[in-house]
Amino acid sequence: MKAYHYRRIFAVILTLGCLAAVGFAAEGSRRPEISGRETSDAGGGRFVSGSAADYILQPMDVLKVFVFQHDDLNKQMEAVQVSPEHTISLPLVQTIKLKGKTTRQAEQIIRDAFDRDYLVNPQVSVIVVKYAERSVNVLGQVGKPDRVLFPPEKGLTILEAITLAGGHTRLADLKKVKLTRKQENGDTEVMEIDVDALMKRGGRDAVQLQKDDVIFVPERIL
Repeated sequence: MKAYHYRRIFAVILTLGCLAAVGFAAEGSRRPEISGRETSDAGGGRFVSGSAADYILQPMDVLKVFVFQHDDLNKQMEAVQVSPEHTISLPLVQTIKLKGKTTRQAEQIIRDAFDRDYLVNPQVSVIVVKYAERSVNVLGQVGKPDRVLFPPEKGLTILEAITLAGGHTRLADLKKVKLTRKQENGDTEVMEIDVDALMKRGGRDAVQLQKDDVIFVPERIL
C-alpha cells in the first residue's frame, strides 16, 4: 500500500515538472512586445520611433550605401549627400528621389533600382554618417535668445526649443507665442500658439518645429 502511495506522489511530481518545463519553453519562445512612439511632424518630415531606420532623410544628410558582396560599387557610395531637391546620385542607377522617405524606405527604393537592370536580388543597407544641421531661432522673453539646434535623428517641439533657449522669463506672455515659418513656395506663415495651454496639458499635442522656424515669446502686458 505504501509503495502504491509513493508511486502516486512521484507521478504527480513528474507531471507538474513537465508542465512547468512546457510553460518556461513557451515563455522563452514568446516574442517581446514592442511599443513605438507616436508619429510627429518636424524638420520637414515625420519621425516614427527612435530607430535610425525610421529617420526621415533630410537635404544635406550624408549617407553610406552598402550593397552586399559588391565592394567595387560600395567604394563609390561611402559618402553620398542628399541634395536640396531630396535626391541622391548613385553609380549605375543615377538619380534616386528620396523626399519624405525614411532610411528603411530608401534601402528598398535603392534595392529596386539596382535590381531592375543591374544586380540580381541585391541586399542594400543605408546608414546616415552625417546629419544635416537643422536649427530654429528662439527670440524674445527667454533666458538665452539664440539659435537652437535639433538633436540628430529627432524632432523638436516648441516647448523643447524654449527650454533649450534658457526657458521663459517672468515677463513672458506664453499665451501669445508667435511661430514664423517659411513655406516651400516662398510664402511666410505666422501662427500664434498658446504655449501656456500646452504646458498645462503636459506637453501633449505640442507643436513640432521645422528647420529655420522662428519662435518669438512676447512680453506680457501688465
